[in-house]
Amino acid sequence: MPVPKNILIIATLDTKGAETLYLRSVLEGLGLTPILMDISMRGAENSPADVTPAQVAAAGGSNIEEIRTSRERSRITDITIAGASKIAGELYARNRLDGVIAIGGSTGSLMATDVMRTLPFGVPKVMVSSTAALPGLSTRYIDTGDIVLFHSVVEISGLSDILKNVIDRAACAMHGMVSDTITSPRAADKRAIALTMLGPCEQCATVVHRELENAGYQVIGFSAAGICDRAMEKMIGQGFFQGVVDLAPGGVGEHLFGFMRDAGPERMESAGKMGIPQIISTCAVNFMTPAKSKYKPEYHERRKYDLDKLRTWIRLAPDELKLVARAFAEKLNKSKGPVRIIIPLKGWSSADEPGIPTFDPVEDMVFVDELRGLLKPEIELSLVEGNMEDPEFAQALAKAAIELFDAAARK
Repeated sequence: MPVPKNILIIATLDTKGAETLYLRSVLEGLGLTPILMDISMRGAENSPADVTPAQVAAAGGSNIEEIRTSRERSRITDITIAGASKIAGELYARNRLDGVIAIGGSTGSLMATDVMRTLPFGVPKVMVSSTAALPGLSTRYIDTGDIVLFHSVVEISGLSDILKNVIDRAACAMHGMVSDTITSPRAADKRAIALTMLGPCEQCATVVHRELENAGYQVIGFSAAGICDRAMEKMIGQGFFQGVVDLAPGGVGEHLFGFMRDAGPERMESAGKMGIPQIISTCAVNFMTPAKSKYKPEYHERRKYDLDKLRTWIRLAPDELKLVARAFAEKLNKSKGPVRIIIPLKGWSSADEPGIPTFDPVEDMVFVDELRGLLKPEIELSLVEGNMEDPEFAQALAKAAIELFDAAARK
C-alpha cells in the first residue's frame, strides 16, 4: 500500500475559513493527508486547524494575545511568518510534509509564499491567489522559490461553483505533484555541477556544459540575472551540487551598487561554506546595469553597450572595479574548498570585444591586479588569451573545471 502524502495547507481561517475547509475536504477525497495551519492574526480564539494561530505565534517567539492586540502590523506579520516557517521546517525534517498549498489574497499570499520559500527546492508548492496578476506581486510571491502560482481570477470569498472549480483543480495539481512517479531533484547518483550563464557568454557556457557532461557530470544552469543565481546559492547550501562553474558572477558587484542584477549579500559564498570546488570567471563583471530611474548624470557619459531596446550595460570605472575585486577576494578567501579563477585577457563577454566602445582589456587589469593582490596564496588565478566567447578559452576553462572536480571527487 502506498504511504499517504502529507500536505500542509496554509491559510487565514478568519477570512478564508469555508474556502480552506473545502480545500481540505478535496485533498482528503484525493487520498492525501492534509495538515491545516491557520496563520490568522485576528478573529476568534478557537480554530479548527491542526496548527492553530496560538501555536504559530509561540513558534515565532510571541503569543497570540500580542498578535491580536498589537497595532504594529509589520512586526506581527514577521512573527507569524517566522513561526509558520519554523513549524513547516520541523514537519519537513520529520518527513511529515510532502507538499504545501495555500489560498489567499495579497496579505495571505505574501505570508504563505514567504513560508514556502524556506522549504527546499523540489518540495511541491502551490499558491492559489486572487492577486497573482497584480503588477509586481507575482514576482514578489515567487522570488527564488519553485512555487506554482495559481491565479484564481475570482475573489476567494464564498464557495461558488466557479471558486470550487479553482480549488478542485489546484488540489488535483498538488495530488499529481506528490505522485510517486515524480523523481527526486537531488542527483544522488550523479555528480551535479551548478553553472551560471548569461546571453553574452552563452557560447562559452554551451561548450563548458557539453564538456562537463561528456566527462560524466550533470550540469544545471542558472541565468545570472539576479534571481536565479540567488536561488542557486540557496540550492548549493541545501547540498544539491558537488561543484560550481561561476562564469557570470556580476551579481556580486551589482549588490554593492544596488543595480538590476543584484544577487544578494550571499552571492558567491555558499560553495565556499560547503567546501565544494569552484571555477570562477568574469562575464559581465566589468559592467553595471542600473535602472534608468537610478541613473546618475555621469552615467550618460560613460561607455555603454545596448543588449537590446530594454537593457543597457554601462562599463564600470576603475575605482568601481577595485571595489568589486575586494568583494570577490573577501568572499573567496573564506572558502573551505578549492577555488580557481580563470580570466580571459581579451574581453569578458560578447559585449566586450574589439570594435565595441566598452572593450578595454587594459582597464580590466585594474580588477585583476587588485584581486590578485588580495587573494590567499592557495587560490590560483590564471589569465588565458582570447575572449570569453572564443572556443579555445571555453575549452581551457572546461578542462580546468574537470581537473578540479575530478581531484575533489578522489579525495
